[in-house]
Amino acid sequence: MNKKLYVGNLSYATTENELTDLFSQVGTVISAVVITDHMTGRSKGFGFVEMETEEAAQEAIQRFNDTQLDERTIKVAEARPPRDRSFGGGRRGSGGFSRDDRRHRF
Repeated sequence: MNKKLYVGNLSYATTENELTDLFSQVGTVISAVVITDHMTGRSKGFGFVEMETEEAAQEAIQRFNDTQLDERTIKVAEARPPRDRSFGGGRRGSGGFSRDDRRHRF
């Protein structure tokens, strides 16, 4: 079963290829991604690496957490499940009054 890892405190210059090269030292890397800002395209300083096996993921945590990559001490841990990004239903922007309610304020 694949296991996703969080990799934090990355240099803004660190590439996905560098992550793949590093983590492939302990097992097969399914994917590696550096998270970037949508507006600027600049790295946000963290990323995710998906390892093929749980064993490889655990070895990667033990071997690479608190080690140097591109002159930065990186943090490696199991990735948390994605947050639920729903906003409680309803339509977007319905934080109080609807458009119709604003015309009929009391």
